[in-house]
Amino acid sequence: MGLDDCSIDPLTQLWGEFSAAVSGPELAQWRSQAQETAIALAISATEVDWLLTQLSELDRLALRVGVSSRDEVRLRLPFRHLQQLWQQRIEQRIPVQYLVGLAPWREFWLRVTPDVLIPRPETELLIDLAKVAATANQATQGHWADLGTGSGAIALGLATALPQAEIFAVDCSAAALAIAQSNAAIYHLHQRIHFYQGEWLTPLAHLQGRLQGIVSNPPYIPRALVPTLAPEVAQHEPHLALDGGKDGLESVRHLIATAPAYLKPGGIWLVELMVGQAPIVANLLEQQGDYAHIQIHADLSGIPRFVLAQRS
Repeated sequence: MGLDDCSIDPLTQLWGEFSAAVSGPELAQWRSQAQETAIALAISATEVDWLLTQLSELDRLALRVGVSSRDEVRLRLPFRHLQQLWQQRIEQRIPVQYLVGLAPWREFWLRVTPDVLIPRPETELLIDLAKVAATANQATQGHWADLGTGSGAIALGLATALPQAEIFAVDCSAAALAIAQSNAAIYHLHQRIHFYQGEWLTPLAHLQGRLQGIVSNPPYIPRALVPTLAPEVAQHEPHLALDGGKDGLESVRHLIATAPAYLKPGGIWLVELMVGQAPIVANLLEQQGDYAHIQIHADLSGIPRFVLAQRS
């Protein structure tokens, strides 16, 4: 399911149709200057074009060919507002996804604000791992939980990868849940995803012993490291979704301890972690005693980032 499955695409919902315009030469000059400024500040120059492909009629091919020869380029907002957005990017280090209000993830365009983490490409692999495990264990139906849903990315991914499953998405933030619910509605998945506010599994007491799978991208950054992250992250993304306690594994330990009461025998436990944590978590799962078939999986860069286990 992608943009074609929406009654109206998310960009148009947020920004409207192309109601403004700028001359090709003027836009080309600004683009060149913006890219130079980005490079000088160690920001990827590709972000300028990403912003343009979202807020103008230009696509990547048109940008490669060049825009200076165009008489006019249509925009979703006045050109001065586009320039102001880019100034916010370089002066305040606000991520471009927050400036636009959308982030691409798998086949979706998800609404994002500083109330939710920007979904990363690495997290997309959680859905693939969950689908493979569900198929292998005949768990493609039944109840699945996405804990710490944020923007709803994992919940939407599970709902599309496991079309016969019922998804339960939990977050302690009411603001995050509102965004997740709007994303589910955009893709007509709101009837298959149930949203709950609360801490981890607590709101799902009625599902004890009934979950086929638990998937989570929990906070895993050691607390002392959070302020040292890139300013785009440390200053703008929600610390609630980043701060994993003293060693980064506070939430993960809680999930290891509480999940067995909720998972069916053979139920799947799957989390994303930071570099270096996977072997530690695999050992914690083994020591806990209620898990079997513990596996560590790498991301596309070969970094061990995911741990999968089954309720014994």
